[in-house]
Amino acid sequence: MAVAATTTMVSSAGGLLAMLNESNPSLKLHALSLLNAFVDNFWPEISTSVPIIESLYEDEEFDQRQLAALLVSKVFYYLVELNDSLSYALGAGPLFDVSEESDYVHTLLAKAIDEYASLKSKAAEPNEAVKMDPRLEAIVERMLDKCILDGRYQQAIGMAIECRRLDKLEEAITRSDNIHATLSYCINISHSYVNLREYRQEVLRLLVKVYQKLPSPDYLSICQCLMLLDEPEGVSSILEKLLRSENKDDALLAFQIAFDLVENEHQAFLLNVKNLLSGPKLYPSEPPQQGSAASESGQDGNAAASEDVQMADGTQAVNQIVQEADPNEATYAERSDLLILKTIKQSVEMRNSVCHSATIYANAIMHAGTTVDTFLRENLDWLSRATNWAKFSATAGLGVIHRGHLQQGRSLMAPYLPQSGAGGGGSPYSEGGALYALGLIHANHGEGIKQFLRDSLRSLGLAALGTADEDVYDDIKNVLYTDSAVAGEAAGISMGLLMVGTASEKAAEMLTYAHETQHEKIIRGLALGIALTVYGREEEADTLIEQMTRDQDPILRYGGMYALALAYSGTANNKAIRQLLHFAVSDVNNDVRRTAVLALGFVLYSDPEQTPRIVSLLSESYNPHVRYGAALAVGISCAGTGLSEAISLLEPLTSDVVDFVRQGALIAMAMVMVQISEASDSRVGAFRRQLEKIILDKHEDTMSKMGAILASGILDAGGRNVTIKLLSRTKHDKITAVVGLAVFSQFWYWYPLIYFISLSFSPAAFIGLNYDLKIPRFEFLSHAKPSLFEYPRPTTVPTTTSAVKLPTAVLSISAKAKARATKKEADQKANAEKFVNARVSVATVDSPAPEKKAEPEPAFEILTNPARVVPAQEKFIKFLEESRYVPIKLAPSGFVLVKDLHPTEPEVLSLTDAPSSTGSATSGSATGQQGSASAAAMAVDEEPQPPQPFEYTS
Repeated sequence: MAVAATTTMVSSAGGLLAMLNESNPSLKLHALSLLNAFVDNFWPEISTSVPIIESLYEDEEFDQRQLAALLVSKVFYYLVELNDSLSYALGAGPLFDVSEESDYVHTLLAKAIDEYASLKSKAAEPNEAVKMDPRLEAIVERMLDKCILDGRYQQAIGMAIECRRLDKLEEAITRSDNIHATLSYCINISHSYVNLREYRQEVLRLLVKVYQKLPSPDYLSICQCLMLLDEPEGVSSILEKLLRSENKDDALLAFQIAFDLVENEHQAFLLNVKNLLSGPKLYPSEPPQQGSAASESGQDGNAAASEDVQMADGTQAVNQIVQEADPNEATYAERSDLLILKTIKQSVEMRNSVCHSATIYANAIMHAGTTVDTFLRENLDWLSRATNWAKFSATAGLGVIHRGHLQQGRSLMAPYLPQSGAGGGGSPYSEGGALYALGLIHANHGEGIKQFLRDSLRSLGLAALGTADEDVYDDIKNVLYTDSAVAGEAAGISMGLLMVGTASEKAAEMLTYAHETQHEKIIRGLALGIALTVYGREEEADTLIEQMTRDQDPILRYGGMYALALAYSGTANNKAIRQLLHFAVSDVNNDVRRTAVLALGFVLYSDPEQTPRIVSLLSESYNPHVRYGAALAVGISCAGTGLSEAISLLEPLTSDVVDFVRQGALIAMAMVMVQISEASDSRVGAFRRQLEKIILDKHEDTMSKMGAILASGILDAGGRNVTIKLLSRTKHDKITAVVGLAVFSQFWYWYPLIYFISLSFSPAAFIGLNYDLKIPRFEFLSHAKPSLFEYPRPTTVPTTTSAVKLPTAVLSISAKAKARATKKEADQKANAEKFVNARVSVATVDSPAPEKKAEPEPAFEILTNPARVVPAQEKFIKFLEESRYVPIKLAPSGFVLVKDLHPTEPEVLSLTDAPSSTGSATSGSATGQQGSASAAAMAVDEEPQPPQPFEYTS
């Protein structure tokens, strides 16, 4: 009450400040207490006496020195001297109340966390000796303890991760109300906000430890963490444990884990898991003799044997999933519109080899993974005019069309392949294209084809992607050392594909050769190859990135941009973004600037909303290369999202004054709009019409026309059933997809690299599988209007317009006669209409005709397994309550293992042959899965039904 009474009377701090000079300690204490209470109002006046108050704090005999420190801290806070303010707040000890709700406390706590986190980061670096202020540590600990005590676990987790206090992180997780949800939150936080790879792995190890202590561990999440930690032993032991369990649900969970790991496309890791999975133990086939010790334990032996048989079956199923499961083999209602391709073909002049090749690329992309090669077989004569690299592209396109169909790949390509693994008598271009096609078919699943490709020495990197096989590397290196420009460029990229993400010393070897060779093509191939080796290594790649970005050779600096893009892919790392923006505006070489901007797309694809904002100014640059880079950056990071800001940024670039900028913008727009319907965004329809206009325009330049043709292919990719995804459903990188887009963006220099975009395609599908990995028939709900996610309407044949006739001469007398006849006819018609209207009005009075009302569109849609489910639709997918099947893991798309609640009843399976080109447009349901290429060909080749009998009468 005394303080309150004084507050009303005090109008100046002068008297209180004078009391600080008194010798009586109680007077000083009284003055400090009141000054501390009034500091918000009188801090300008108090600031003039800061030295006196500081001297009180430094006087160790003064009892209330901590109060003096608190007062000085508040004054410095108002003077915006935050470092000094924090320093004195630490001196205030317990008087600095972390629970106080004021701007002063909140600001200093944030400052304290930043300071503490910075010191902890420095302490973690090698050869760094950092002395931590125990008072700072005490404040941070008080804050963490208070958050945990108050139940603000997410806040405590964020602070603990930032401050590198894993002990407090574990405490916050274990004391939370919902540990599973908290652990999921932790995983998301570690991906989004932990910039250092090494520290992120420490966090993940802790999370795995906490997961494993739980009574019911979340094995799906544990295995995802173990994959990121590159610990296949842990995954294989979990799979083995689940497969040995007597509970069928555990085996389903093991299969689901295998499918989820396959979706991340980490081939080397999957092969290690497969090799580590133990095989069955052998038991004697004869029954044991009566009375023997073995017979006494016969039941135990039989149980063990049966468990091992079960384990063997489960292991075989998991191995099959790991080795052969490719989402691209999931074929369902193929909806390509061949009329679009026919229109493109008719509008392309044969003399224009670029557009001819672009049409072949568009066809391959449109039918990626569908096995439907109707267009190629219907236009064999047109295709046969292709020469040299166009012939190479036409043959390689078959690899995209049959991508993922591992069993038939070799036999399909047999007519084009070199005989006996060495050079045969065929065209070297078609042989090379066939080998490239085999690589595309087996991309990331190359174990079965590896030896044949080693004998042929091409496309090997694609099939052995990421396996780091030393023998394969030596084979490719021998090709590189022949110093042949074309083969050397392919070898450089191939070495990178083989060593993806290994950050091995091989990169230094490749860099040395890049400095030695004189061929630009080889240097370019090696530059991209070196960048691929540091994929996902983040700060570990900084030394190599620094070396490449400072190189005098612009091609190696260009490779440095890709190294930055891939090392920090999907991290949204601020340091990487700053470096790329710096090179985008400062490098003297256009190639480097273009690639620096493009690389932003790879760094930001985990946060696509940021990209349009970051590159918006660059998209208006005076330099066309920078504008092109901005377009593709948006295309890469916002692919398949239909993001409105991305479309708005790309729209003006599609009509840019420079032809190659228009090309890049059209391709990027198609990437953003893939699987987006016109009902969701009307600009999709406008864009399709714009593409058609460009393709049909005889005066349009070649570059723009090529862009429009490729964009048409990408918009309708994979039979209109695939999207472009760089992140799996568990929000981890899809390695093959990211690498595929990185190499695709290199098509600027060699058009056949366009096919690499097919590696980024992901089926827009829900495929429910039972224990036998068959597809049971059941229904589920899409709780949204069907029109939002329907297939685009098929195009119609344009009506032929008659030739324009020249006006004929008409005599005046004829004109008058014609006018009289017309007037007479009009009068007769008017009289007839009056008569009819009179009759109708009478009829209307007697019996009014009912009006037909348009039926409202249903607010939901019932889908049948397997079904097309596009990314934007996933949030509307729900299982029906009375459904016989429930998912082991709730997932709206992809391969989902389902549990049968009525196992004794007979199952109805969905069709398993290849689909025909017709299907239920209303339900959007799939008509089949995993069909063979030959079956697909038969479906396409079926003869039409003969016409019904009829009689002809004249």
